This record gives sequence, structure tokens and C-alpha cells, in this order.
Amino acid sequence: MAKAASIAYIGCMSEALYNTRILALAAASAGLERLAAPQASVMRVSPVCGSKVTADITLDAEGRVAAHGWQVRACALGQSATTLVADTITGKTASDLGIARAALADWLAGTDDTPPDWPGLEIFAPARPHRARHGSILLAFDAAHAAAVEAAIASPAINAH
Repeated sequence: MAKAASIAYIGCMSEALYNTRILALAAASAGLERLAAPQASVMRVSPVCGSKVTADITLDAEGRVAAHGWQVRACALGQSATTLVADTITGKTASDLGIARAALADWLAGTDDTPPDWPGLEIFAPARPHRARHGSILLAFDAAHAAAVEAAIASPAINAH
């Protein structure tokens, strides 16, 4: 009986986590491509599930994301989060990305009940009680933030501002 209850729980969890909107966003990540010559490229891996996201970033002279590329080898949650980051990242600074990442982490952990100020992230509300899923949701922000920081450090024009 315990095994049946466990299977029923997993089924309910999967239905809540992997809804049609998340699956559609995950499918959209297949259209993301790498940049040929980014200023920085960073890969992040979830230690829990092995999901991988690589972010390629090129910044403009003001330190804002001018171009971005992605390679996503992740679960549906990681794929959908990457699509949401990619949809809105242009024009953001490394600081913007760090703030958004911290807000998402706090919201997922339940330390803040306000969804992050980034379009679409509220779709991850069903994942909040499932801590093991948080890492894959955060991967795109982790990789993009780190790449934006590296690109800013490597660019003398940005550092002169």
C-alpha cells in the first residue's frame, strides 16, 4: 500500500510541476542557439539532477546584455526557466541578473511570498515545496549572471564606465 501511495504522490507532483505551459516553454528552448563569439561563456550544472545550462553573453558599452546564446541539457523545469530568461535578458546588467536570481531563490525557498519581478516565473509556484527542483530552475540565471560578470570584467570599455 505504501508503494501505491508513493506512486500516487509522484503522479500528483508531476502533474503540478510539469503543466502544459512549462512543457511548451521547455520545447521552445530547443530553438535557442549558442553565440559564435561571446565575450563570456559559462556552464552551470545542477548537482542534484545533472541538468546543464551554458550561457553565452555579449555586453554593450554600458554593460547591458546585447546578445545571448544558450545550450540547454536539462529537465523540463531547467529548459523552461532558460526560455524565460532568454526571452527577457536583452538590456539587463549583471546586477539585474543577480538580483533576479536572488529573488527567484528566495521565492522558491519560501522566504519571500512575492514572485520575482521577471516575466513568467510565477509558473514555478508548484515547484516551491520541492527543494530538489530549485537548482534546475535557477541554472539559467546562475549561468547568465556569471557570464555577464565575466564579460564585464573582460571588457575594458565597460570597466571604464
